[in-house]
Amino acid sequence: MQDGRRQIGIGIVGGGYMGKAHSVAMAAVGAVYDTRLRPRLEMIAASSEASAKRYADAFGFARAAPDWQALVNDPAIEAVVIASPQNTHRAIADAAFALGKPVFCEKPLGASIEDARAMVAAAETSGLPNMVGFNYIRTPASSYARQLIEEGVLGDITWFRGEHTEDFLADPDIPANWRTEDAASGTLGDLAPHMINAALALLGPIEAVMGEMETVHAMRGDVAVKNDDHAQMMCRFARGTMGHLYFSRVATGRKMGYIYEITGTKGAIRFDQEDQNALWLYRAEGPEAQRGFSKILTGPAHPNYEAFCQGPGHGTGYQDQIIIEARDFLTAIETGKAVWPTFKDGLAVSEIIEAIRASHASRTWQQVQTA
Repeated sequence: MQDGRRQIGIGIVGGGYMGKAHSVAMAAVGAVYDTRLRPRLEMIAASSEASAKRYADAFGFARAAPDWQALVNDPAIEAVVIASPQNTHRAIADAAFALGKPVFCEKPLGASIEDARAMVAAAETSGLPNMVGFNYIRTPASSYARQLIEEGVLGDITWFRGEHTEDFLADPDIPANWRTEDAASGTLGDLAPHMINAALALLGPIEAVMGEMETVHAMRGDVAVKNDDHAQMMCRFARGTMGHLYFSRVATGRKMGYIYEITGTKGAIRFDQEDQNALWLYRAEGPEAQRGFSKILTGPAHPNYEAFCQGPGHGTGYQDQIIIEARDFLTAIETGKAVWPTFKDGLAVSEIIEAIRASHASRTWQQVQTA
């Protein structure tokens, strides 16, 4: 290709919800961001070869793989995207790293804390680019929130409240399914990682937690639910700030309740993913009668926006978050330099979830145990 651009063969494991999102992102990222590395949709693997063929035809891949092993081992695959269930993440990542191939892995990093730690060790031993898929924190509004905090606009941060709430299992008559089967598929394994990642991105490390979890609908038909429907935690950040986080898949009425409120000595921020193109900012300045939260509509002046649209207030969407991730992954491969969030950042989230589980079991505050 001209102007220093070159193609890179991409293999994606998984063709469902996230597999499609990553396929579309890899097809679009070169045009959106004019990346020097231009993804070539080389191969996709799924739960069966027949499924992989359907996805290959639908998403524009050159080939379908009979299984993930064939995909990872294929010499035309130069980088691997893992968009399959958590219990497959470790084996796929280990195989890819062993063959010298960079890996992008959907959250959570592994099905267990042991998986997550082993995957970080494998990544660090390989020295290869690696990233974890926490897409929601990449909206222009949340990227701008991070910037405001880093610039000290809010002053000293005194409080953080976050939640990730949805209602896809709020109806007790919904039958049991794979989401009700094991710990990795419960709310702590599924929704909590996103908001914990947001808390870490915005305020930094968490030192201690007091957590609890609960199964709201213990039976679905005649099948017992084996994991948690919602969970919460109080926490203390390393910077000294108090916080509270709540996660639920039974929050009636909530569709994408990725919400945070941050209070500081000079101002405050509010954000709701259901209105992802707006950030609410309060500044403690000026006459009291004129103070109040201001709604900031994102536009080209905010991070990660202009490549999609030159019109302020026109907005970005869910798929755009995945395209931003694709750009960052290609940047890490091209430069050989780590781009946040790496596997190690994914492990930090897993360590907090492990502390929540330990706190629930012991009914005590727990220090977050880091590797």
